Amino acid sequence: MQALQTLSRSLTQKSQHFTAASTRFSSSSSVITVENLPNNITHVQLNRPDKHNALSMSVFRDLTKIASELKTDTSIRAIILSGSGKSFCSGLDIKSVMKEPRNFATLLDKPSYTAQSNLAQEVGYLWRTLPCPVICAIHGLCFGGGLQIALGADFRYATETSKFSIMETKWGLIPDMGISVTLRELMSIDKAKELTFTGRIIDAPEALKCNLITEIVPNPFAKALELANEIVTKSPDAIAASKILYNETWANGSNDKKSLDLETTLQRKLVGSINQGIASGKNFGVSFVPFKNRQDFDEDVEKF
Repeated sequence: MQALQTLSRSLTQKSQHFTAASTRFSSSSSVITVENLPNNITHVQLNRPDKHNALSMSVFRDLTKIASELKTDTSIRAIILSGSGKSFCSGLDIKSVMKEPRNFATLLDKPSYTAQSNLAQEVGYLWRTLPCPVICAIHGLCFGGGLQIALGADFRYATETSKFSIMETKWGLIPDMGISVTLRELMSIDKAKELTFTGRIIDAPEALKCNLITEIVPNPFAKALELANEIVTKSPDAIAASKILYNETWANGSNDKKSLDLETTLQRKLVGSINQGIASGKNFGVSFVPFKNRQDFDEDVEKF
């Protein structure tokens, strides 16, 4: 009992030295809505229901801006992506984008020589770089660019009636919104080629069989929220470090030494930290001390 009291006092004293600003995210637009849910969970929803949330230039710009801003908010514990109306996202709004010839250059040109991704890629790839879990709730159509946005998430829950397609070959194009990074972790190359070369539409059971989605559920948003609320009971630092560890080593050709070195680097940052102490305390009945905002792991990823 005395040990528990000592641990409790220690955690309380340490927590007083950390000012975890709870600035909730407030940025929305006419095509993207952002909702702050309890437990520092953020809901980002595509909002062009009359177009099945097809990707216009406004969606590209606003979704990229929102994802970039969310990445810097260390108070956010989890993000849920969804689409309003009848579908998650039907892919590129080809008619809208083609109205202005310069739009394709805007999508494909990188903002600087050192930039890793262009605007088209960032709407999907940026979710992968966020240090908190991103959960995608899918219903209706999930085609082309919409599928590539979903693939940037850590988890994908879908209704049984959802439809999926890597549809770009229909328009004489390749899938170029980060799929070369995200799909390789989920699917064999022959299956990826078959779905890409044919552009055929598949149902949710087939998507589950080939690992495009995590699970088929009656209510994807409810399932996403359930998972998010479970994850927020764990240390945000441990969650962020685990996501970085797997994303950096899982299927990118990293050699064993680099992978093991990253494990050590991340663990050194966690051991003895305030959130590690709080997490440990919960195992001994000290449950009243809340977790603090997550640490910044960007420097560790850059070194790797």
